[in-house]
Amino acid sequence: MCHIYASVPPEAYEPVTRSVRLHGQVTSIRLEARFWEIIDTMAAGQGMSTPRFVTTLYDEVLELRGTVGNFTSLLRVVCTVHLGACGEARAGLVVAE
Repeated sequence: MCHIYASVPPEAYEPVTRSVRLHGQVTSIRLEARFWEIIDTMAAGQGMSTPRFVTTLYDEVLELRGTVGNFTSLLRVVCTVHLGACGEARAGLVVAE
């Protein structure tokens, strides 16, 4: 099993910084390349550009919680939730919305 993880190509976990405009302020978000790939896929699935998707997510969390906190960590967790939901859908399980 360790070989599966050890054989991950380094470019998949190479940090990538992207600039995003949130409420008129440009901010940089640094995530591993694989997380950006997942976010790009999620955005496309919603019919949005990645910057628009990230901004929408930020706004939704801000509205729901009143504060966002560690947004980069939130993005990573959202990716894992998305992948889990995809796996459940493939397995024929009901995915909670």
